Amino acid sequence: MLDHIRGVIFDMDGVIYRGNQPLAGAGETLAFLAEARIPYVMVTNNSSQTAAQYEAKLRGMGFAVPAERVITSAAATARYLKRLAPKGGRVYLLGEAGLRAEVERAGFTLADRSVDFVVVGIDRGLTYDKLRIAVRALLAGARFVATNPDLLLPMEDGFDPGNGVVLAALSAATGIQPTVIGKPEPPLIELALEVLGRDASETAIVGDQLRTDILAGRRVGLFTIMVLTGSSHVEEITALGISPDLVVEDLPALIAAWRAAR
Repeated sequence: MLDHIRGVIFDMDGVIYRGNQPLAGAGETLAFLAEARIPYVMVTNNSSQTAAQYEAKLRGMGFAVPAERVITSAAATARYLKRLAPKGGRVYLLGEAGLRAEVERAGFTLADRSVDFVVVGIDRGLTYDKLRIAVRALLAGARFVATNPDLLLPMEDGFDPGNGVVLAALSAATGIQPTVIGKPEPPLIELALEVLGRDASETAIVGDQLRTDILAGRRVGLFTIMVLTGSSHVEEITALGISPDLVVEDLPALIAAWRAAR
């Protein structure tokens, strides 16, 4: 099942690490791909940090992953905005440093009134006033764009509320649904394929969440591999009707299966 794979897209949270703790087999997996000359990229729905910051985070865990191999939902969101408005525009942004940096780099002005877009990413400094400004901008006609719909954010000691919680509040207040850029929607994965230089038919995605990683892979036509080190469990496959092509306990089990297939 694995001998046709010529490129790999990894989710990070729940696959390579959890919070700030590396997960078993991550280093061995990257070494195996280097040995097999199979390129990889890492993607994350988390928009809070830049690719350079993720490079530093991974380096601190012992993984030498250059920034150009890290693709964030923030970068994909900025690219989407640029396609809609090549000359830029005004954005009301709920989000953190990574998303702000990408949106400004794309030529957009951050503002809190008369805005063209409301862009929402994880914002751990969220306040009622921020929600109020976002609701009023959406009701006034601003376009609603979200980096990702994740309801939960995996941490070392459990789960924190994710960006999807804020999206649900804004949608409930306005009746407007966002355009989602991150998984399970295609734009983030399509950007990853461009960076890899691979077709979907020869690329695998390794993820821990059925609703985002695996569903995104299936929508784009990737070979989908689910590891049971994150928030999804085998029992959910039947319940949700989202079936990965391969389910493994963890990365060591994946590498063992991959070596056996070669």
